[in-house]
Amino acid sequence: MDYYETLGVAKSASADEIKKAYRKLALKYHPDKNNGSKEFEEKFKEISEAYAVLSDPDKRRHYDTYGSASFHQHYSREDIFRNFDINDILRQFGFGNQSFNASSFRGGHGFNTFFGNSFAGPGGCGGCGTSAKGPDITYQVQVSLEDVLYGAEKQITLRTNGTTENVSVKIPRGIEEGKKLRLKGKGGSAPPGGIPGDLYLKVQMEPHPDYERNGDDLIYHKKISFSEACLGAAIEVQSLDGKVFKVAVPSGTNGDARLRIKGQGLPSGPIGERGDLYVKIGVHVPKELTEEQRLAIQSLKEIGL
Repeated sequence: MDYYETLGVAKSASADEIKKAYRKLALKYHPDKNNGSKEFEEKFKEISEAYAVLSDPDKRRHYDTYGSASFHQHYSREDIFRNFDINDILRQFGFGNQSFNASSFRGGHGFNTFFGNSFAGPGGCGGCGTSAKGPDITYQVQVSLEDVLYGAEKQITLRTNGTTENVSVKIPRGIEEGKKLRLKGKGGSAPPGGIPGDLYLKVQMEPHPDYERNGDDLIYHKKISFSEACLGAAIEVQSLDGKVFKVAVPSGTNGDARLRIKGQGLPSGPIGERGDLYVKIGVHVPKELTEEQRLAIQSLKEIGL
C-alpha cells in the first residue's frame, strides 16, 4: 500500500494537507455512515492506517527514507497505531461526541477486531472481545558484514509444535545489529478460532576476520614496521567489496593512528550513503631479532631514536 496514494496527496504534502485529506476521506468512508458496507469498511481501515503513519513525524520519516517494505519489517500493526486515538481525531474532524462504533460489523466484535486485533489507542482495551492470538516467538538470525553491505535473503528453519518449516526472510541492506525482522503469522499456534503469533528475527552480527563494525563505519587493522612508521610508507588496503586502495602512511605515524577511506564503509539503511573505512595503524614489534637487527637498533638507541 502506498500511503500517499491512499490519501490522495503528494509526497511533499504538508501535515495540514495530509490532515485535510484524511478528514475528507473519513467523512466519506466512516463505517457507521455506510450500513456495514464491506468495501467502505476496508477503505476506512486503509486511510486510517495511512494517516496513522503520515501524521507521525518519526514514522513518516522512516517510511519516506526506507520505503514500504523496510517500514513494515520494523513497524508491526500495533506499532503503527500506538498512541493513535481515532475517536479523538474524528471528534476534531467534526463528528461531535460520536465515538467510533464498529459493533455493527463482523458480528459485533467491536473496535479492536475491526482494526485487526492490534489497534489499541490510549484507553483502548488492546484485544477485549477478540479472538485469541498465539504467542510471538523470537529467533536469532546471524548476519554477515557482506549481508549488511548488499542485502541478502536467508532460509530459516522453524521448529514449532513438532513440525519443521523452511521460510525465506529478506535481510535489508544496512540492517543494524539488534533490529528485529517480523514475519507475520509464523509464531506460535493459537487456540481454535484464533490467529497464529508472529515470528521476530533478532539480528546478530557474525564476527569478520578482517573488519570491525562501528555504526556505518568499518575499521581495518594494519600493522607496519617501526622503520615505516618513522619514514612513512605506502600500503595497500582492500575494502569489504574487494576494491584495493593505496594509502599513504605519513612519516612519524604513531600507533593507533587512523587513516580514512571515504565511502567504503556500510550503508546507512536500505538507500542511505555508505560510511567510511578507517585503517587503524599499529606498529609491529618483533619478539625476536637477528643479530644484525639488534645491532642496528642498538645504534639507533645510542643516537636517541
